[in-house]
Amino acid sequence: MDKMGILAGLLLVTFSGLGTGTAAWPFKRIKDIHFGEFLFVSMLTGLIIYPWAVVLFNVPDPAMVIKSVGFKTLLASNLLSVSWGIANILYMVCVIRIGASLAGAILSALGMSVGVLIPMIFKGSGLFSNAPGLFSNTGGAILVGLATLITGLIFISKAGFGREKVLSSGEKQEKGEQSSKSFSGGLILAVLAGILSGGISLAFVYSQEPIIAAVKQQGAGEITANFTVWALGMFGGALANVSYGAYLMIKSNRRGQFPIRKGEFFCGALVGSQFIISIVLLGKGMVMLGVLGASVGFGIQQSLQVIGNQLVGFIGGEWRGIRGKPVRLMYVGLIILLVAVCIFAFSNAIYSIT
Repeated sequence: MDKMGILAGLLLVTFSGLGTGTAAWPFKRIKDIHFGEFLFVSMLTGLIIYPWAVVLFNVPDPAMVIKSVGFKTLLASNLLSVSWGIANILYMVCVIRIGASLAGAILSALGMSVGVLIPMIFKGSGLFSNAPGLFSNTGGAILVGLATLITGLIFISKAGFGREKVLSSGEKQEKGEQSSKSFSGGLILAVLAGILSGGISLAFVYSQEPIIAAVKQQGAGEITANFTVWALGMFGGALANVSYGAYLMIKSNRRGQFPIRKGEFFCGALVGSQFIISIVLLGKGMVMLGVLGASVGFGIQQSLQVIGNQLVGFIGGEWRGIRGKPVRLMYVGLIILLVAVCIFAFSNAIYSIT
């Protein structure tokens, strides 16, 4: 494969990870942000309005594309995207029950594992169908990268626990500790959410080839083709998130007034554009990385997403006043994640050369 193409693919999945990882910036900008309103606007614009606007303006006959791709492929893609949508909702519940650090660590580790390993076991569409097996030499290198990535997440999770302990050390606990039943239930939900969260990548992996081919057959370009994959394949996941956002809005809207503030609307729309651009870059980057792109591309993207999450936290002042072991653990975790990125990139380069 063309070396410049591989390098471009690496850059695209890197920018994708940083884009999705920094999507929480409005929570640092807007005081007392209403999560339901923000979720509703960002998902409505990012996964429905923006991608479908690209499709409707640039694809002469979208209905023909749907017919050409077939019900079975679109159903599989949307079920996978719905799994990602459910994971998002479950994650919010888990944060309340077991805390953000533990919930985030479980969700990231399991989601990455599913997204990286599944395409090497059940081959994806198009060029991904030629991916090497899990127990090949290249598969072994990717497993090493995944293990390194999870190790980095463990360090970051411990850093998060340390930070929370420092922040709460001087505060008196007003409520009793969570019951073991509630905590155990939260752990189970976190595991389920983690397994389901890899659906965002798999929705693209298993539907991209027939959708892109059908769109290009109508004379549309590469960018439009990639937007169309996400517009068709992520509709179910979008609907799950938008519906949950609407539910939260209705639940909190006691007086019947229009509940979305200007800041939430504009920031939500901006994040929506940031999100759809990021996942389009992910899809294109995975394809440019070649047969291993489904696994390697997602692994790199998720690593950079975690790093982006931490950047938002640092810039937003979450670590202000925190010193000692938690900070050291965070730095070590971030360095390990970068090592994991290098291992993924190396495994892809070795396969391309051989």
